[in-house]
Amino acid sequence: MKFGISLSTLHPGLHLDATLEAERLGFESVWMAEHLVFPVDMSGSPHPGADSPPVPPSVPVYDVFAYLCYLAGRTSTIRLGTNVYLLGLRHPFVAARAIQTLDVLSGGRAEVGIGAGWLRSEWRAAGLDPRTRGRRLDEALSVCKRLWTEEVIAHSGEFYSFESVMFEPKPIQKPWPKIHVGGESPAALRRAAAHADGWFGLVHTPQSAGERVAELQRLRSEAGLSEAKVEVTLSVTPGNRDEVRRFADAGVDRLVVSPWRRSRECVPALRGFADIAFDHAGC
Repeated sequence: MKFGISLSTLHPGLHLDATLEAERLGFESVWMAEHLVFPVDMSGSPHPGADSPPVPPSVPVYDVFAYLCYLAGRTSTIRLGTNVYLLGLRHPFVAARAIQTLDVLSGGRAEVGIGAGWLRSEWRAAGLDPRTRGRRLDEALSVCKRLWTEEVIAHSGEFYSFESVMFEPKPIQKPWPKIHVGGESPAALRRAAAHADGWFGLVHTPQSAGERVAELQRLRSEAGLSEAKVEVTLSVTPGNRDEVRRFADAGVDRLVVSPWRRSRECVPALRGFADIAFDHAGC
């Protein structure tokens, strides 16, 4: 089992302190959420069954790859992830360059969580039709993969078209940094199984996590990719070692935790969680 921490549940003033302590303790990764903009009038939620947005429109937002590049310069081993980056809201040239830059500057430590996004009004504010967000994401991801691996590419698609271009340097990780699709919808699960290296889920029990693992493997087999397991990451903070074991037995590969109740408690909370979980997990 690998353990990451969620920076998005912390006050921004403590992101660096939490990251440095997490690296010292042996956490594998840190993860940041992102949005391009928050419209004043918001509705919906990424959490199934919820109708209200989980954050107000006034919440501070930063460019996630700029921030992770800063953290890369202050660290040496911890991996740096997005959960999730709204790839379809950007031209693939912009997205591919941001991801490549983080991977190169971090020495190959980028983890890229992507999603279609739950906030439809954000798409409208950017001048895009939210009904196209899944198709835009799929096409943008396909273009990015080609930019990261091919010497010269040209593209003509539904949303993006361009004549031959070159894109250098390539990411350090080959063929590209791991791509994790976030989301609980059937479309997100299909996208993770067919086009990504991993899936990033929300709050689950070990039982419901096992059901997702089985569904992902079924979808991957249907896509003809059964030779490789989908890496499963969950945003869950287990309370004891037995719960960690049950998530591991269910097929979960990584837990991204937020063991603090208040931001100012993050450093001692990380130490306390390490005492609970790391002996069992072999970290």
